[in-house]
Amino acid sequence: MDATTPDSHAQTGPNRSAPVPAEVPYGERIAFVVELAGRLHSYGTTAQRLEGAVSAVARRLGLRCQPWSNPTGLILSFAESGTSTPLHDTTQVIRLEPGGVELGKLCQADAIAEDVMAGRRDIADGASALRALDRPGGWKTMALEVLCFGLSSASVAGLLRNSWADIAAAGMIGLVVGLLYAAGSGRPRLLEAQEALVAFVATLLTAAIATFVIPLTTKTVLIAAIIVLMPGMTLTNAVSELSSQHLVSGTARFGGALATLIKLTFGTLAAMQLVRVLGWHPHEAVEHRTRQWVEWAALLASTYSFAVLFRARLRDYPLVMAAAAFGYLVTRWTGSRLGNDAGVFFGSMAVAAASNAYARWAKRPGALIRVPGIILLVPGSVSFRSLTSVLERDLMVGLNTAAAVMSVLVALVAGVLFGNLLISTRRNL
Repeated sequence: MDATTPDSHAQTGPNRSAPVPAEVPYGERIAFVVELAGRLHSYGTTAQRLEGAVSAVARRLGLRCQPWSNPTGLILSFAESGTSTPLHDTTQVIRLEPGGVELGKLCQADAIAEDVMAGRRDIADGASALRALDRPGGWKTMALEVLCFGLSSASVAGLLRNSWADIAAAGMIGLVVGLLYAAGSGRPRLLEAQEALVAFVATLLTAAIATFVIPLTTKTVLIAAIIVLMPGMTLTNAVSELSSQHLVSGTARFGGALATLIKLTFGTLAAMQLVRVLGWHPHEAVEHRTRQWVEWAALLASTYSFAVLFRARLRDYPLVMAAAAFGYLVTRWTGSRLGNDAGVFFGSMAVAAASNAYARWAKRPGALIRVPGIILLVPGSVSFRSLTSVLERDLMVGLNTAAAVMSVLVALVAGVLFGNLLISTRRNL
């Protein structure tokens, strides 16, 4: 969905500038925009992008809209675009749960909105198509996602070139984490404490393997095992919203990320106390780095797992995987020469510019490249280490790690901002 003028869609085809029929009722047009806004929110769109997209669609439908987005809801005020009064006569207040990334449905919602604005689909049919996106995936989809929890955990350990024992342990524990996450998704009571429970079980399993089976690099294995639950992307989105002056949404999202980190840390520390009570003594492995090819195999596996976990459509898997690999490789190459923060900056800048170029060229959401492109750059694991150190009374280590988190976040968000300056986009998503 374009971010500029109501006529900016005319460039993509002869029917793009077709006006919405005047006889379409006012309420029906509002209902479509509300449906669309709710879907974009549920698919993990940040406040500034959601508000820009909704405003652009409303203009094409002959509406004036003042959207206000935050992680737990929407407020949308409407008026006919032809009215002279500055007041809005219809307001919708919608309570929503914080959304997760669903790239496939995001692209479908974008395509539906494009068709409605171009006149290729009527508004009622478009609203029905949006509601049809709410159908849950089947058990095969859930099983594949659980497997990718384990695959992503093993691949993160592989990217760090840990030992084969660490990689295998991280993969197995990650699989258990995926099963617990899937089991809790339909149980509201369990959902509130899900992160703490998952971290508790993952820590116990890591300690048990290191005590009774084989020595492990325990902290690295634990972080790799719960990497999917780390709120690194949420932290990045929060700082991005704050930098674009969406202060309420950014602050709320930052608070949500912090709450997730606290629950993960509590579960880990509680399990560590139980390990001491049980008298277990996890054996720390001697540092051992696998060969270079393991890192490249792990990169391939991680990009595939993120394509699945971001719920991209099958035809977009190669694009999503290439974007994740591109961000990682640019960051790794520049970081090896200029330092880690510079690597994150240039990596995120390259990803942002590439996503904008793709959005302009393909007329599809740039999120297909932007989101997977920065996923391996976000500082989720570093944030977890910082909070764990503070709660373990190692204040100096915790503060130093927190400073590293902020440094990475600043470099990441600055890179995205500069990437948007290098290649601007006419699309919000």
